Amino acid sequence: MNATIKSLATPLAVGAFTISAVTGLLIFFDFEIGLVEPVHKWLSWLLVGGVTLHAMTNWKQLSGYFSKKPALGIIGAALLVTIVSVLPIFGEREENPGKIAAYALASSSLEIVAQVVKTTPEALVEQLGKKGIVVQDPAATVEQIASSNKKHPREVLGEILALSKGTDGDKD
Repeated sequence: MNATIKSLATPLAVGAFTISAVTGLLIFFDFEIGLVEPVHKWLSWLLVGGVTLHAMTNWKQLSGYFSKKPALGIIGAALLVTIVSVLPIFGEREENPGKIAAYALASSSLEIVAQVVKTTPEALVEQLGKKGIVVQDPAATVEQIASSNKKHPREVLGEILALSKGTDGDKD
């Protein structure tokens, strides 16, 4: 195997594992801020590539584990967990209730959202305007308002929810 690939395989696997582990833990604890979720999903491919290269460059040492019962037990258990995890026997994955609520609000009109946050659409239009978010039509959904202002629906929804709590939406 090429010496350059061999010298890069382990650092690539370790670096990718670090990214995957940290972002995976953040997602597990519902700290899905910034680019955590897309970085976890897309850069996990680096982990697959790094581990594959690492296994290829260290095949002789790795294949030695296939003759040891404890190693085979661990590998077998990992394969079993992997297979069971993709089987639909445990039903559909339940979505985070907060995400479900956010998606529902984002796809609702500003008029509906105003009722949810116990204010008027006019008050929300005025307050959002102060934040630089222009609302042409209170019957538009939060997603449509976000799109016309070149923002993500979560940003607009975040401003609305911050306004409903009587804050200015800025972090200290």
